[in-house]
Amino acid sequence: MAMAIRSLLIFLFILSLTVPTFSLHEDQVGLMDWHQKYIGKVKHAVFQTQKTGRKRVLVSTEENAIASLDLRHGEIFWRHVLGANDAIDGIDIAMTKYAITLSSGGSILRAWNLPDGQMVWESFLQGPIDSKSFLFVSTSSKVDKDNTILVFGKGSLHAVSSIHGEIVWKIDFPSESFEVQEVIQHHDGNTIYVVGFVGSSQFDVYQINAKNGELLKHDSAAVDGGFSGEVSLVSRAKLVVLDAARSTLLTISFQSGEISFQKTYISDLVEDFSGIAVILPSKLTGLFAVKTNTATAFISVSSEGKLEVVDKIKHATVISNVLSISEDQQAFALVQHGGNDIHLNVKQVHDWNSDLLKERIKLDKQRGLVHKVFINNYVRTDKSHGFRALIVMEDHSLLLLQQGEVVWSREDGLASIIGVTTSELPVEREGVSVAKVEQNLFEWLKGHMLKVKGTLMLASAEDVAAIQGMRLKSSEKSKMIRDHNGFRKLLIVLTKSRKLFALHTGDGRIVWSLLLNSLRQTEACENPTGINVYQWQVPHHHAMDENPSVLVVGRCRTGTDAPGIFSYVDTYTGKELKSFGLDHSVAQVIPLPLTDSTEQQLHLLIDANGQAHLYPRAPEAAAIFQREFSNIYWYSVEADKGVIKGHGLQSNCDGEVADNYSFGTREIWSIVFPSESEKIISTVTRKSNEVVHTQAKVIADQDVMYKYISKNLLFVATVSPKASGDIGSATPGESQLVVYVVDTVTGRILHRMTHHGSQGPVHAVFSENWIVYHYFNLRAHRYEMTVIEIYDQSRADNKDVLKLVLGKHNLTSPISSYSRPEVTTKSQSYYFTHSIKAITVTSTAKGITSKHLLIGTIGDQVLAMDKRFFDPRRSVNPTQSEKEEGILPLTDSLPIIPQSYVTHSHKVEGLRGIVTVPAKLESNTLVFTYGVDLFFTRLAPSRTYDSLTEDFSYALLLITIVALVVAIFVTWVLSEKKDLSDKWR
Repeated sequence: MAMAIRSLLIFLFILSLTVPTFSLHEDQVGLMDWHQKYIGKVKHAVFQTQKTGRKRVLVSTEENAIASLDLRHGEIFWRHVLGANDAIDGIDIAMTKYAITLSSGGSILRAWNLPDGQMVWESFLQGPIDSKSFLFVSTSSKVDKDNTILVFGKGSLHAVSSIHGEIVWKIDFPSESFEVQEVIQHHDGNTIYVVGFVGSSQFDVYQINAKNGELLKHDSAAVDGGFSGEVSLVSRAKLVVLDAARSTLLTISFQSGEISFQKTYISDLVEDFSGIAVILPSKLTGLFAVKTNTATAFISVSSEGKLEVVDKIKHATVISNVLSISEDQQAFALVQHGGNDIHLNVKQVHDWNSDLLKERIKLDKQRGLVHKVFINNYVRTDKSHGFRALIVMEDHSLLLLQQGEVVWSREDGLASIIGVTTSELPVEREGVSVAKVEQNLFEWLKGHMLKVKGTLMLASAEDVAAIQGMRLKSSEKSKMIRDHNGFRKLLIVLTKSRKLFALHTGDGRIVWSLLLNSLRQTEACENPTGINVYQWQVPHHHAMDENPSVLVVGRCRTGTDAPGIFSYVDTYTGKELKSFGLDHSVAQVIPLPLTDSTEQQLHLLIDANGQAHLYPRAPEAAAIFQREFSNIYWYSVEADKGVIKGHGLQSNCDGEVADNYSFGTREIWSIVFPSESEKIISTVTRKSNEVVHTQAKVIADQDVMYKYISKNLLFVATVSPKASGDIGSATPGESQLVVYVVDTVTGRILHRMTHHGSQGPVHAVFSENWIVYHYFNLRAHRYEMTVIEIYDQSRADNKDVLKLVLGKHNLTSPISSYSRPEVTTKSQSYYFTHSIKAITVTSTAKGITSKHLLIGTIGDQVLAMDKRFFDPRRSVNPTQSEKEEGILPLTDSLPIIPQSYVTHSHKVEGLRGIVTVPAKLESNTLVFTYGVDLFFTRLAPSRTYDSLTEDFSYALLLITIVALVVAIFVTWVLSEKKDLSDKWR
């Protein structure tokens, strides 16, 4: 055993010397990478502004993040990103020191320490059914008092201790369809009232002992017309709700055990009312807001239940929750839009005509409308009340407003990226240079002397800091022009908020941002969504005269049958060049490898009816497309039906109006997987723009193997239906994973392999002629990664040098998917330690540099692994020639070297995707990782063999050359003296 461990350690040591790593020296931090932290669109916010300690705001977001933000600067004090299936239902503060979160449909309750974010306790709440969740925390301000936290979820009401997280009592309501709407605490604190609906027509009130959970009283009543929408609690014993038709307001009183209903037609309160109404969520005493098609009406409720309109506002309006500023005074914020400005009013609940605050703030119109507002008060030096407002905008950004100004803002829309592409920067024009000479000769010499000290390890801590500062200051990475190495680019990202950002790869700053008007909500397009962003025009021959542009594709609503939307955006200026709605749906977007004379890339759109549409709609584009008409194929995957189909074009269009840019399609082939034994869980194909340097692979015995290179290959992974759930949902005997390699032109299956006792999720990457995929082995209780390499046997005879010289070979013969391929495969499986979230491969300009797999681990970091680890020809005892080729000895598991994490010590919370972009310099590749956070870096998988590193010390080289010249001269003088003295002897 000791011998095996010693051998493993020696092997890992050798690997650390031979395999490139991506660790950094202390003074290199931030030179080639940047990391940005975000939280996402805020759903809930609770202010914590005690007299002592830092003032902060606790927020939860749509990205399942909970964070504590500094109210002064908007920085993150601490943050936790929960799992993708652990959505946050509510947050609050208990005992003034714990942050309470309810998540997973009311089944998980957690307490976090407010100062540092450490978890204090966690409780799992069980219940009979899934239901709406509700969180209620007592408003008592006593720090040491164990306040009971009330949680409704899974059809049950739980009382949980705020100190230990223990369940004090639990109530299962008689009716399984009962959903809690409000929890009301009696003024004595010993009784609570739980009100809610059973179905859509019965209203229930439960009176419960807060100490032991004893049910004291239960009242219920039914009403004709039903209930729907939000509920507004206007007093301790009165609430307002809409009927099922959303045209009538129901005032429900439930005092002293009696339930009464009072109906009021909205048309009697709001003139010209039509359609449906919505009650805006709020908890204003004696007041609520109703949004109609014409205006937002604020309606007061008298003690007798009479409704009266106090004001109507026609502009877009958002209201906050109630804020208690004294024992008998409550206030709320009202935000209205007026042009490019917003009007912020803070009003008293019981005095509509008086404004505690009235401000007008000018905001960037690219932020869109205000979606939510949260307010907090503070005491000024003159003892008057001041107010600050936390604003959530349409683009998911977060702003803090105070004293009529924007104190800080956060671009949290970048936490929800759905599409990424790149754009080149402008070319530096002749005679125009943005480079500035910022250093004189003395500073230049001083800087290089510091670098020499750093190289010789003689630099102090102050010297190291000075070196890093000089490097960042003198770095050219953030210039707005192209560099000859291709390191400086623009990352064009599309977010879930339908906003487009251009990020500079040098430092990650936002160059421009654009909220797409074409994807904003309108009467004709009620719920627009973005699909992706594509390169549209990439000028090469006219780079000095024309700007590149991108194409943003969207839909008017979710679903592939929704009408499509096109938008063209200039990537240099961020201006929307053109936008229009499509008269057809968008089910699939296929960028074609064809461009017209203006270098616009042709795109083929497939609608829900199977028709194909060509863009741009221009005669030249149609002529180019017609020349390649018979060579265009694509595939579609219907995972829920277990079907993969291959498609081609046919000349006629089945639409009512035929034109030269719409085409009919035909089904060429289909593969139907048996639903009782296989379910599609993953499909992967090669990147369309991947560059392959050579098809030949020279192996150890000087033999040659030819890679089977085809852009028409598809990797498909299926599992047995019982194993399609989470890991462990099926036994090893019930589960199996089957992988296929399919030619998408003919539908021919080139390779099939079965992994018995294995299941997904499957993450795969397809590059050149090889596939690497990750899955779970139930028998071994470990994750595995398998590699498949595909080789072309039809060219196996092209190994004779004489034949190659005389041209008697078939290397230049055309390859057709319709000719039956003679392929052979090699595969190997390895154990892997981590579960993963994403996987991709590095890409370079010419495809010469060795490949590295970039693996997004479950720990939200990116691990780089040399493709040599996944060589299927690895053996336990490689021969000398195999060692010279670079084949590593075979091990059952893949080693993870800490220095190979390209994210270093950073975490990309909520990691969703990894994008690689080739630089012009062959040895380098650019890597962009996105999730809730963003991370960018530059990698050299085979080291920088074609350039000097940026930290190369020219001063040290100069000193070395001078020292050598001096040494040569001194040696020559000494040699001459010695020869002269020898002659005198």
